Amino acid sequence: MIAPAHALSLSDLSAVDASKGLKLALEKGADVAIQLLGVQDGFMSNDKVRIGLPDTLNQGAKWLKAMGLGKQLDDLTLQMNRAAEAAVPLSKKLLTQSIQTMSVQDAKGILQGGDNSVTQFFSDKTRAPLTTEFMPTVKASLSKLGVVDQFNAIAGKLSGMGLLSKDKANLESHVTDKTLAGLYFMIGEEERKIRQDPAAAGSALLSKVFGALR
Repeated sequence: MIAPAHALSLSDLSAVDASKGLKLALEKGADVAIQLLGVQDGFMSNDKVRIGLPDTLNQGAKWLKAMGLGKQLDDLTLQMNRAAEAAVPLSKKLLTQSIQTMSVQDAKGILQGGDNSVTQFFSDKTRAPLTTEFMPTVKASLSKLGVVDQFNAIAGKLSGMGLLSKDKANLESHVTDKTLAGLYFMIGEEERKIRQDPAAAGSALLSKVFGALR
């Protein structure tokens, strides 16, 4: 006789069920994260993932505002987030591939891991290829919007004031890194929701697998 779902523990689940359940959860999480972030204001209006100025600019922000460059800084922030919003939809294929090829060991590590286990999995599997995938779109978006020229002009003013180190922030890398961080964070947020209330996910398998973790 099969024990009711609420009486199961993780050790009672088959490796196949555990792996399938986790893959389903991650696919749902990735889809929701892409839908939330890959639209206008997906980053800009979300305090948890909004991309701020590179540290090199932040250090001199108050001086720049005092010089009347506050609007330029605001524009720069907006366009960096717009570039991120344009790049995120490109992640779907690679995220799906990483989930589909997940090993049983990967699944166990995530199911038994802490709050950052999902972020760590996706970072290990997709950070390098997604960086390569995102960079041209981020670069094109920033270039099209004149953001790189804007940044260089602002950075030049800071450099002249001795407020910017020689190793200036690379704007494309900054935006790409923060885009990935925001994407992984939101996937992790969605997975945590499923862990906290597996029944609400609308899947018997998810309820079975994540119910066993409670």
